[in-house]
Amino acid sequence: MKIALGQFAATPRWEENLATAIDLARRASAEGARLLLLPEDILAADMQDPDLTLRAAQQLDGPYVTGLIAGLQGLDLTVSGCIFVPDGSGRVYNVHIVVSAQGLIGTYRKLHLYDAFAMRESDRQTPGAEIAPLIEIDGFKIGLMTCYDVRFPELARALALNGAELIAVPSAWVRGPGKEWHWEVMLTARALENTCYVAGIGECGPRNIGCSMVVDPLGVAVVRTGQDPDLLFCEISKERIAKTRATLPVLQNRRFADPTLR
Repeated sequence: MKIALGQFAATPRWEENLATAIDLARRASAEGARLLLLPEDILAADMQDPDLTLRAAQQLDGPYVTGLIAGLQGLDLTVSGCIFVPDGSGRVYNVHIVVSAQGLIGTYRKLHLYDAFAMRESDRQTPGAEIAPLIEIDGFKIGLMTCYDVRFPELARALALNGAELIAVPSAWVRGPGKEWHWEVMLTARALENTCYVAGIGECGPRNIGCSMVVDPLGVAVVRTGQDPDLLFCEISKERIAKTRATLPVLQNRRFADPTLR
């Protein structure tokens, strides 16, 4: 299956970001992609205004999601990315959405909030409480994670044991000493230890690193990009997964119990 990674820098205006997402979708579909992965914060973002997260949040049936679904009409393409959704108490959920021309296919509320490196997402966000069901596209089973989740191997392992062959990780990975290396190491580790594909899609711009990449089941970065807006493509292969798992049967050889969410 051919997938696309659409890396861009979100602006404070959701209308502009929606237009960018639809443009990337049309370009990805024209190249034969069946899945387009977009970053975290595709609704609205402003590094100087963290409260924009609260003001810009929309319901899943709001204008951003319905506009994206409308923009996909006529395209044989599924799109994923993250938006902020009001939780009903003045805070928001960070929701990884999956949509197509037929509507909303699936959602995942980010489990691990980024209370690290002097940032506190929990000041404005409410964590999710469930591991999302897998999404199936062209016979491939896809697991959903978001950004900081990639530092927690239990979630990726749970998705792999549920059958995930590709794990999608939209992100707004903040710059800092060694942070690009952290990103690459974590994506590679999650792919290699679970012998599946992992696609990390980074928001770029003045605060975040971009650096989107797809890592294959043997830990090889098969495509990657730098810090600028980009649209890159990758073929993922069930044969590659099967051969890797036959040679490196870590999921069979493990001695620990299945991870559970507490």
